[in-house]
Amino acid sequence: MINPAFLLLWVLVILQIQVQAADVQSSEQLINKMSDAIRNLNYEGVFVFTRNNKIDTMRILHKFDGQSEREKIISLTGSAREIIRTNQTVTGIFPDTQEVMVEKSRARSFASKLPDPIEAIADFYEFSTAGEERIAGRDTWIVNITPKDNYRYGHQLWIDKATYLLLKSELRDESGEPLEQVMFTQLELHESMGDELFNPSITGKEYTWYQYTQGNSASDVPETGTPRQWQVMWMPSGFKLSNYDSESMSTQDIQLEHMIYSDGVSMVSIFIEKLGMESSANNGSMNIGGVNVYARTTNGYQVTAIGEVPQTTVKRMVDSVVAGR
Repeated sequence: MINPAFLLLWVLVILQIQVQAADVQSSEQLINKMSDAIRNLNYEGVFVFTRNNKIDTMRILHKFDGQSEREKIISLTGSAREIIRTNQTVTGIFPDTQEVMVEKSRARSFASKLPDPIEAIADFYEFSTAGEERIAGRDTWIVNITPKDNYRYGHQLWIDKATYLLLKSELRDESGEPLEQVMFTQLELHESMGDELFNPSITGKEYTWYQYTQGNSASDVPETGTPRQWQVMWMPSGFKLSNYDSESMSTQDIQLEHMIYSDGVSMVSIFIEKLGMESSANNGSMNIGGVNVYARTTNGYQVTAIGEVPQTTVKRMVDSVVAGR
């Protein structure tokens, strides 16, 4: 005869297994829910950004009212800085240099630019879960995004079990070593947030304003008969043009082109600038944490690539650039 205590223990074990199974979600599901939470929840918090053994502490406020997003990031260490983002623009306020820079709003971070659904890039990345950990006093799942080639970096993500917000992320090189880390130390969610919270808090000085001039976007560039003066002939599989801007002098010759290429996770900006009589070329490579830069000159133009990808990738892309038709 089965001991009743043993039978009760067995039932409890079975129930626990069922509860755990019900809580199991695929890594792809977790990433998709994380992307949705980052865009659609109201929250504020403090996070630390680590790169090259340097730590910056930032405060972030984020609001979604059902139609549009607003976000403000304030530096708490180092030089005073404030970044305010809306759907249309990003405004950077820098008191040390008394400058304000206004640019077009693009994806502000790795997590906010992920494709929906994440399965769209499964040909280029693998997704897997790697355990659990507590971050900022909250339970998280750990998820890996691992590239299938050596032309892009991987990511490890810590996703909050309660809200699906991204509480920690690491950019990782080809050998899996961290290059950059973002981690929340405090997080608070809100039902609603007042618009006044997103007004500039740095005021009281005369600033020089720099505002972008609307150029051509990727949607303005046709597949054939493209107006672009330059072409990138090599890029990793899955990369495609996601944005294109140009500025022209009075002669109507294009003096500067900016092309953004992305696979949905990794992104590379290509800048092509006509060198003037007093311009000096800056050739060669540079690295800042996970950001690699490579530049060369050709026919009186400087071609520069900047991206959170390996140095091999930016070099090959720059070296493949040729004058367009």
